Parts: sequence; C-alpha cells; structure tokens
Amino acid sequence: MVDQGRNNHTEVSDFILVGFEVSPELHLLLFLIFLLVYVMILLGNIGMMTIIITDPRLNTPMYFFLGNLSFVDLFYSSVIAPKAMTNFWSESKSISFAGCVAQLFLFSLFIVTEGFLLAAMAYDRFIAICNPLLYSVQMSARLCTQLVAGSYFFGCVSSVLLTSTTFNLSFCASRTIDHFYCDSRPLERLSCSDPFVQKMVTFTLSIIIILPTILVIIVSYMYIVSTVLKIRSAEGRKKAFSTCSSHLGVVSVLYGAVIFMYLTPDRFPELSKVASLCYSLVTPMLNPLIYSLRNKDVKEALKKLLGKKNGIL
Repeated sequence: MVDQGRNNHTEVSDFILVGFEVSPELHLLLFLIFLLVYVMILLGNIGMMTIIITDPRLNTPMYFFLGNLSFVDLFYSSVIAPKAMTNFWSESKSISFAGCVAQLFLFSLFIVTEGFLLAAMAYDRFIAICNPLLYSVQMSARLCTQLVAGSYFFGCVSSVLLTSTTFNLSFCASRTIDHFYCDSRPLERLSCSDPFVQKMVTFTLSIIIILPTILVIIVSYMYIVSTVLKIRSAEGRKKAFSTCSSHLGVVSVLYGAVIFMYLTPDRFPELSKVASLCYSLVTPMLNPLIYSLRNKDVKEALKKLLGKKNGIL
C-alpha cells in the first residue's frame, strides 16, 4: 500500500491551477488588474529600496528593516503574480511539479520572513519611543543584522518543513488545484493519503510563527501607547503616533488576511482566494504607499532623488 502511494506520488508531473472561476470575458479585466497591481509592486518596492540605499539620512535601523520588508514584498509577489497572469491566457493552466514545489517553498519562506520582520520593526519602535536615550546603543547594527538574519532563518526552516511534508503526500486522486497558486491547503485536498502529519506540521508552524510575532507586536504597542499618553504636548503625541501608524496599517492588513484565510472553511475556496490575494498582492502594493505617504523622511528623500534625476536630464 505504501509502495502504491509512492508510485502514485511520483507519477504526478504537473498540476492544474484553476484560478478564479469567472467567465472568459472577465479574463482580460483580471489580467489588466493583476498587471497594474504587479507594476505598482515593482515600482513601489524597488523605489523604496533605492531611496533607502541612496539617502544617507535613512541609514537607521527603522529603514534597514523597511528596506528588507520591501525586498521580501517584491520577491514573494513575484513568485505569484507572473504565473497567475500567464494562466489567464493559457488553455492548460498547468504548473510543473517542480514549479509547484518552488512556488510553495519560496512563498512560504518570504511570507514567514515578513511576519518576523514586522515583529522586529515593532520592537524597534518600542525602543525608539519608550527608551530613546539608549536607542542607538540597544538597536545596534549588529542586533539589527541578527534580527533580519533570524527572520530569514525561521522563514527558511518553516518553509522546508511545510514544503517537505506537503509534497510527501500522495497525489493520486486529482491534479487540479482550486487556487491561483500552489498553497498547502488546496494541495492537501488533492491527497489520497493520510494528511495528519502535514496538518500537524502546518498547525504547529502557525502557532510557533503567528503567536510569538503577534505577541511581540501587541506588547510593544501596549508599552508605546502607555508612553505616548504620558507625553504632555499634543504635537509630541501626534509625532510619536505617526511613526507607528504606518507599521500598524501594514500589520493589520497582513495578519487580518492570513487569519481570515485560515479560518475560512474548505467549502468556501473562493473566500480563501480573496484573502490570499490580499496578502500576496495587495499588501506588497500598499506597503510602499503607506510608508511613503505617511513618512516625512521618505517623501523628502524621494524629492531629493527625483531632483537629482531631473538635474541630470
């Protein structure tokens, strides 16, 4: 029985990505929407990284984390968007077995890394507001590098575990994935073997990743709010809150979509697709806009960079 499962597993050479179940007339509209969003992701995140690298005034821990956040957003959206756009025009809508493995692995790596980066950014804001005199000492370049490296490390470990357990399942019933990219839940539905181990790994990773990162963010902001409310001047309170509002907006969109997707029952796959769309494409598009529109330093750096380009032209 085990050998048969293995043989069936190895026979799968590709999968079919169903995508969004809409009429063919809407494919062009969806393609244009995806294209517009992806172009905005590219311009926004590449622009943010360029600004942070080129402007010496942004050589601070906060912008070091933000630069890495833009890098992560850029790459995990690039894992999803091009293939999704291609499938709007493809008759087969197929993705190779290796391509599906790579897509799940890379997307899991970057999305988990983003969660830990957001927790590190919350801790950075906590130190900046609650202990500003020791900020430069506590948030040293070494600690910032360690926090970012740790985020990528945990992202990689969780991605290896999730990908290996998912693709150890036997896919002998069907190869049609009811999603627009290779994700663990729709792949689990295709399995004809017992998914207990995969479910336990997914649940454990969710607990290990989501709870600690959310806890760090919540505790950090509890201390931040307590400190800000003690500031006597209204202008001082406004300035302190403005440095955190962008981060809170990003956290709310990402975690809200992730939690909504995992709480959605399997019998409503279209709702899961919408939630996945929010954190796979909408969040990477909004992050640079949120940080640039509400951040005075970024806006000044952007004006300076555009001024230099106009001078050259």
